[in-house]
Amino acid sequence: MTTGFSRAAVAVGSVKTELMDFPLPEIPTDAGLLRIAVTGICGSDWGMYKNDKPGPRILGHEMVGTIEKIGPAASYRWGVKEGDLVALEEYLPCGHCEYCRSGEIRSCLETDQRLPGKVRFGSTPISIQPSLWGGYSQFAYLHPRSVVHKVPAGVAPQMAAMALPIGNGFQWIYFDGGAGPGKVVVIQGPGQQGLGGVIAAKIAGADEIIVSGLSHDAQRFELAKALGATHTIAVDREDLGAAVARITNGRMADICLDCSGLGPRNLMPSLLLLRKRGVLLTVSRGAPVDGFDVDRMINNQLTLKGLRGHSFEAVEMALRTMASNRLPLELMSTHKFGLNDVDKALKIVGGQMEERSIHVSIDPWM
Repeated sequence: MTTGFSRAAVAVGSVKTELMDFPLPEIPTDAGLLRIAVTGICGSDWGMYKNDKPGPRILGHEMVGTIEKIGPAASYRWGVKEGDLVALEEYLPCGHCEYCRSGEIRSCLETDQRLPGKVRFGSTPISIQPSLWGGYSQFAYLHPRSVVHKVPAGVAPQMAAMALPIGNGFQWIYFDGGAGPGKVVVIQGPGQQGLGGVIAAKIAGADEIIVSGLSHDAQRFELAKALGATHTIAVDREDLGAAVARITNGRMADICLDCSGLGPRNLMPSLLLLRKRGVLLTVSRGAPVDGFDVDRMINNQLTLKGLRGHSFEAVEMALRTMASNRLPLELMSTHKFGLNDVDKALKIVGGQMEERSIHVSIDPWM
């Protein structure tokens, strides 16, 4: 039953949360209202939580819930009706630029929250009406430009809340990296993004899936193996390059995904893991780094790709994989909290507490 307002956990300053109530908006013919069942916490949420600009906002963009209200035009456009369980993407693309028309909605300038005046789920200030732009809330406003996925039958909301990080894995490893039979894939970092890459590489049929991390990642390594990794390497105990050479009999990797968080200083060590014509995929940000060996890239015909986000089809592949029950994806979901504990949940994701996690979610009705 709709109560007329939505309770939400609002990031009001650097690492500070307050609970607030917001009136539910009127829903025009081309929009909707989502009753949120669960919202996953992305690593980027921690970064935004530490930043008090652009002002108070409701974080959380990995939203799953049921359609509470929907206008007829939105229902027709999205192919959903009231009561349907759906998963949202963070993007609110324009729908008519060259990127949108070619299916690359993640590149649409309207989705880039770094540009002034852009609206995006999980990062838009509450000062922009109707304020309900994030998932740490009981309800969210479904903007006319929302990207909506119908959750397959049998997939629970808690599982569907991982559609975006697992979708990233399919986008990066399969679409951007070209994983498939006969390929050797190295994934640096066994967090939720790296494990999403393991899932994608396994479903794509890669021959070898090598996951690296640190010795304290032992539990994550076990999960990586359950999801399809063939080898795990603790780089504080064994040199990663030597391990890849040993596993591949000197052939080295076709694809390397860097989710390590080490930043650009890891570019050259990662390039050394690749065979000729290999592909290095990176999401590790940081300051520019000197000493990049361009000659090695040219001589070995290597490809370096900076990654950001996912396509519609990549998220659909994640949801279909969930529905197939081929892999124990539920093991990735390690924690669930209510709105009263959003601050704690974000600090766990941000590594500020002793408790370790993989995928953490918020249930606004707990």
